[in-house]
Amino acid sequence: MNFLSSLDAKDRKLLLWCVGVGLALAILTGFLMPTNDNDNPLPSSYLADRHGARAAYETLLRSGYQIQRWERPLSDLAQTAGPDTVVIFAEPFVRDAGDIQAVRTIVERGGRVLATGLVGGYLLPDGASSAPKDFDFSACQLQPQGLDALADSGLVWMRTEATWRLGNPVQRVEYACAGQPAVVEYGWGKGHVVWWASSTPLENASLTRAGDLTLLLNSLGPRAGHHFYWDESLHGDVRSVLSYAAGPSLTLLLCGLLGLGLLVVFSFSRRSGPLRELPAPARATPVEFLEALGSLYKNAGAASTAVAIAWDGFRARSLQRCGLHGCRMGAAELAAAIRRRFGHANASLPPDFEADLAACEEASWSETVQPRAALRLIQKLNDHEERLIAAVKSALDRFAVDGAQSIQNHSRQQERAS
Repeated sequence: MNFLSSLDAKDRKLLLWCVGVGLALAILTGFLMPTNDNDNPLPSSYLADRHGARAAYETLLRSGYQIQRWERPLSDLAQTAGPDTVVIFAEPFVRDAGDIQAVRTIVERGGRVLATGLVGGYLLPDGASSAPKDFDFSACQLQPQGLDALADSGLVWMRTEATWRLGNPVQRVEYACAGQPAVVEYGWGKGHVVWWASSTPLENASLTRAGDLTLLLNSLGPRAGHHFYWDESLHGDVRSVLSYAAGPSLTLLLCGLLGLGLLVVFSFSRRSGPLRELPAPARATPVEFLEALGSLYKNAGAASTAVAIAWDGFRARSLQRCGLHGCRMGAAELAAAIRRRFGHANASLPPDFEADLAACEEASWSETVQPRAALRLIQKLNDHEERLIAAVKSALDRFAVDGAQSIQNHSRQQERAS
């Protein structure tokens, strides 16, 4: 059984082509149309907006760091972690206790962890992050506090969204904002932990600002002999290529599919009734034909051609009325023949009759005649022909009257003779 067998074969083929082209365009638009949502606060290594972290990820990649995105469960990474493992948790979303235990395992095995934000502090072993006492949504210039290499990263700007509760002497404050800890580092087991109050220094809009990039590099530690992982498993999204096509492109794809569905319904409904032949197209009326012919002459600049056609027709009909059919005459000879043949009509012919015929003959082969002049000449020819037709009709009427009188006189003569 064919697909949509109730449709005509040509309609079915056209419908399938339209559906195929529409789907191809919608899918292509969905993949190529980027989402430009600058209000997305997620510092993901996939996002290129101002809060994203794609610039930081590609900078590390091009600088020779052995870095990759991690999108599988953290428990899998914890099983293979060692002293050469460095993991970046940029504003993570903690899902369950298993994620916290996996991070603890990575650090205990000698790994190095960089976490940012309030939730990032909860993820760390012995974490003590808390909400800041005073909320300030403007960027803060951090003040170095420690003596380690991390505190020597230079001028750092950060929009602090959390703070750290002090009390453990192992935990060292390297930078502070308005007296509150903003960058903290400490050792745990065989590993090392670095915490930031927010991910501002590694975001696309702030990476090149002052010493923000230096702070990132110092927080990650030495490059040689280490493998770096940028965690994307705790960002709460479905981590696949299609998930990053969401937004306006996905809406456009859904609207396109809905429109194609409506087209299928309407095309089927159009063929559900009886089939009838289309009515024959109406032919153009004489007025439309004349307008089209006039436009053709106008575009071609062939005003002389129109005069030549009118002149040849007038000459042929006039010669036929004069009994000179098949002769070739010029304008002067034709005018003389008409006046000889229709002498009684000389009073109705204008004095410029010969001049008009000569002008028409000259314009028929001239290439410089203007359209308005050509129109006047054709109108004069029509006027002269109407006068000739009236003269022919008058002559026929006179001949009929003379013939009737002759017959009547002949009958009277016969009656008198008898």
